[in-house]
Amino acid sequence: MEIVILLVVLAVVIVASLAYVGLRARGSTDLEPPPAPPVEAGASEVVVVEDEGQASGTVLAPPPEAPTVEGPPVEVPPVRPSFRDRLAKARGTFSGYLGSIRSRKVDAETWDELEEALIRADVGVAATQQILDQLRTMAKDESISDPEVLLERLKALLKGMLATSDRSLHHQAGGPNVWLFVGVNGVGKTTTIGKIARQQGAQGRSVVMAAGDTFRAAAAEQLAMWADRTGADIVRGSEGGDPSSVIFDAVERAAARGNDLVLGDTAGRLHTKTNLMDELRKVRRVADRDPGNVTEVLLVLDATTGQNGLVQAQQFTDAVDVTGVVLTKLDGSAKGGIALAIQATLGIPIKLVGLGETVDDLVEFDPDEFVEALFA
Repeated sequence: MEIVILLVVLAVVIVASLAYVGLRARGSTDLEPPPAPPVEAGASEVVVVEDEGQASGTVLAPPPEAPTVEGPPVEVPPVRPSFRDRLAKARGTFSGYLGSIRSRKVDAETWDELEEALIRADVGVAATQQILDQLRTMAKDESISDPEVLLERLKALLKGMLATSDRSLHHQAGGPNVWLFVGVNGVGKTTTIGKIARQQGAQGRSVVMAAGDTFRAAAAEQLAMWADRTGADIVRGSEGGDPSSVIFDAVERAAARGNDLVLGDTAGRLHTKTNLMDELRKVRRVADRDPGNVTEVLLVLDATTGQNGLVQAQQFTDAVDVTGVVLTKLDGSAKGGIALAIQATLGIPIKLVGLGETVDDLVEFDPDEFVEALFA
């Protein structure tokens, strides 16, 4: 009897165990995570383990970005230098006087300070008197007592003086044009030629450089470096040779090859030496022979020389009929008034000014911007 009871209990235990195992199997199947979606073409499979001891899952990484295709470099146009930024030294000469003038009504001392300010800026005595005479007439006619009004009239007067001339660089159709560059040693003629060659080339004109300074040993080499940089052609002569023949050879080569422009360097003429100035006249005559056509004679002046530049301008104008002035190193000079002196005394237009060392720092002279930079 006891054996039968034991067998019944054992059977019940076995049945219960089998039922429990089946239930566990069904429960684990129900709790299984759904299958991962198929991986799309172009996507990568990344396995991420959230925490140690947890099951890993599968997520989709974004498709790789398309490779960047680099185009040709974008050429950034040069930034034109500001007269105000570059004329700090010249403005400094004016600023002290202007501050004193603005502090009181117009009186006799005002005129004395204006005169001293203009002369210290190297406007020159004659040009200063001319300017102040006109300003006094304005002040009397308009009964000006406010210093700010007086200074505004002065600015307008100076702008009017500088705005009376044609400042364009002339180029005529037909045979090769010749632009001659004259001036004493050290003013920057050769560098100016190089910068103008770069600018004219950028405008589509083909340039020939003529190394007419045959007296300075390094002049031709310096010009050749600029020719190489700018892609211009160059004609050189023998050291100590006739500069007129070098200029003429350059004109003939330009005519034969269809070039637009000949830029002629010349020796640093000492304007006090009559024989050298006579030779410069010969260069001018020869350059103007057919097929050449001299359309510009540009006097290069160093702005830091002040009134000495005015003397040079007078002498060179008498010798070769200067058509315009290139004023170099204006950014480094406290004597920017020389521009007013040249215009007032000789009537020669300032066509280009150097406001720094780079090619893009040689810019057209803007009278309004120049005057505002002296006062601002």
